[in-house]
Amino acid sequence: MNKYESVIILSANATEEATVAFGEKMKELISANGELTNVEEWGKKTLAYDINKQKEGYYILFTFDAKPEFIAEFERVLRLDEIVLKHIVIKLEK
Repeated sequence: MNKYESVIILSANATEEATVAFGEKMKELISANGELTNVEEWGKKTLAYDINKQKEGYYILFTFDAKPEFIAEFERVLRLDEIVLKHIVIKLEK
């Protein structure tokens, strides 16, 4: 099991219910395939540059332990969700 961090930027135009539902879905997905260590909701922030003609995004940071095989599935799920503007997954040093 490796330690990972993932920052996900969601559309600021999404409803609060959709944002909460997305967060819960990701928590369940990570918990089913590893161990969720921490979740930080950073809230709405202005983007450095427009993404899909949007100037703001809702940021969420997930810290978790998982097997390397899970990361490909995690990123696939993120790419399929329309609410996600950008995401990054980083493997942390031990």
